[in-house]
Amino acid sequence: MAKYIYEYKNWTNFTWRETDINAIFGEVRNLQGKIIGQMNTLGFKTKEEATLTTLTLDVIKSSEIEGEKLDYDQVRSSIARRLGINIAGLVPANRNVEGVVEMMLDATQNYQKPLTNKRLFGWHSALFPTGHSGMHKIEVGRYRTGEMQIVSGAMGKEKIHYEAVPANKVKEEMDKFLKWFNGNSPLDPVLKSAISHFWFIIIHPFDDGNGRIARAISDLLLARADKTTERYYSMSSQILVERKQYYEMLQKVQHSSGDITDWIDWFLHCLKNSLLATETTLQKILRKTEFWKVHESAKFNERQRLVLNKLFDGFEGKLKSSKWAKIAKCSPDTALRDIKDLIDKGILRQEQQGGRSTNYELADFWK
Repeated sequence: MAKYIYEYKNWTNFTWRETDINAIFGEVRNLQGKIIGQMNTLGFKTKEEATLTTLTLDVIKSSEIEGEKLDYDQVRSSIARRLGINIAGLVPANRNVEGVVEMMLDATQNYQKPLTNKRLFGWHSALFPTGHSGMHKIEVGRYRTGEMQIVSGAMGKEKIHYEAVPANKVKEEMDKFLKWFNGNSPLDPVLKSAISHFWFIIIHPFDDGNGRIARAISDLLLARADKTTERYYSMSSQILVERKQYYEMLQKVQHSSGDITDWIDWFLHCLKNSLLATETTLQKILRKTEFWKVHESAKFNERQRLVLNKLFDGFEGKLKSSKWAKIAKCSPDTALRDIKDLIDKGILRQEQQGGRSTNYELADFWK
């Protein structure tokens, strides 16, 4: 079997072909500057909404990459509470959600702080508040003491995708990683983000949660690159879209002898796609901001405000009166009255389709 990168002497003296990544690196840096510039022309509330939406997506998508689905409203509410953002329809969040949010906010809001063993252990403890991953008890808040294999397939037909750094080498390798991470390297933070992500994944220092922590480390460095706690693009959202290529590239480069050009090139293209996707997200936010500005003096009840915000944030599935009643915690009759009022105001309309049940959507002007 081919050697793993960490089996080579001085394996962390990574190399890459600058001529192969210069063009995409320049594109990424230009796009970052353009998006920050665009956002700085907008009002405080719009920027606040953009940051809230981006961080919510980042938390949800990073967990989804690992096969865990978090509740959108719980994540959004948890972030809003912690950042002091006033939004309608706050809901309580469970311990798992609070833990992931705590880690992501510490990474992005405290991006200038050094990364230490203590900080990483805190993140890990926040991710696994019960000391279990699913039904399995794991080592929490410390580096693993057992060996680590990434395996797929049914019992008896397992396929080993990766064998991580031996347990007795983890502390030594993490000390080396943290010394480099906190050093005064002239390396651009975007490139440092790509390298850190790969390096941490190769060590795989924890029993579980390594992917989520690697992405939090990447986000920390991207915030450092942008020189702001305000987040307008979600790398994790794009990694989820490109998940197959993400794992394929990691598997490919884990067997290199130190040249990680292919990984950096993939990371930068993924980041570019994330930045381009931000334009769509920002359009939604601007539309939502414009809506509430136009209807500043209009009379809406709290149920209507709650569901309208959900529609602007990206409502999953079809809006029916029964779903309205469930979301707003009201009777079917009350839901129908709320909907009829919004139709009369020209904000909602019936979808133009047949069928036994009636679906509703935002009127064309607000779509």
